[in-house]
Amino acid sequence: MEQIIHYFENIPALHRSLILVGGITFFWILEGIVPLFRVDYKKWRHSVPNFFFTLTTILVNFPLAFLLLKTSDWAVANDFGIINWLPQIPLWLYVFLGVLLLDLIGAYTAHLVEHKVKPLWMVHLVHHSDHNVDTTTANRHHPLESLIRYSFTLIGVFIVGAPIGIIMLYQSLSVVLSQFNHANIQLPKKVDKAISWIIVSPDMHKVHHHYKLPYTDSNYGNIFAIWDRLFGTYMYLDTDKIVYGVDTFPDEKENSSVMGLLKQPFHKYRKPTTESQS
Repeated sequence: MEQIIHYFENIPALHRSLILVGGITFFWILEGIVPLFRVDYKKWRHSVPNFFFTLTTILVNFPLAFLLLKTSDWAVANDFGIINWLPQIPLWLYVFLGVLLLDLIGAYTAHLVEHKVKPLWMVHLVHHSDHNVDTTTANRHHPLESLIRYSFTLIGVFIVGAPIGIIMLYQSLSVVLSQFNHANIQLPKKVDKAISWIIVSPDMHKVHHHYKLPYTDSNYGNIFAIWDRLFGTYMYLDTDKIVYGVDTFPDEKENSSVMGLLKQPFHKYRKPTTESQS
């Protein structure tokens, strides 16, 4: 564990890039072998806006990374934060709790708030308006959302007191797990259901991308599935009933345009309708 943390404390930018690109490449290939939905769309054309927003996310986060480092260094130096207030525990447990709590604050809580606060939902809408969810959708976030998510992560680092090695490990896991649970892949149902008790599985997260409430407002988790089950936001829906997108923003042409998506947060709010549950 010490070697792992040491590696992530000093992880080169090239290696972080390889994790991002390698994950997309791996799941892109897997989507062609075991697809969940066999849909007729041009994957490269569909990926253009998603790759654009992947780039903007990198551009937003890169110059702000020093704040994460400064906050982390201060917390460690001053013995501040939840994991630093605990009694002496094994390193593996210290790291696990750090990643677990960063996932709660930086991913689950951020995601939940984006769905509950109308202006933030309009920003997050860019992510949900993808009509063909696949592994590239994982990084489809408006630049404003990148700032929102960054803010929650920064708060998480402060509250948790995470050292930089744990932060880098968390962010790397977050990238790969998000690519995994957005990927258009079909795992054996028993396997998907089993892993969804621990981490967010593809079938579990696809429910979140259903085009109507209450399913849109469920399954907010990114890495760990525990938060949705603990806070009562877990829902199940057969994958053959899932329709992607947002019913009140149905224009697929606009939702596939970089310019249209950049303007999307500034539309008038339209509340998604509620689907009757059988």
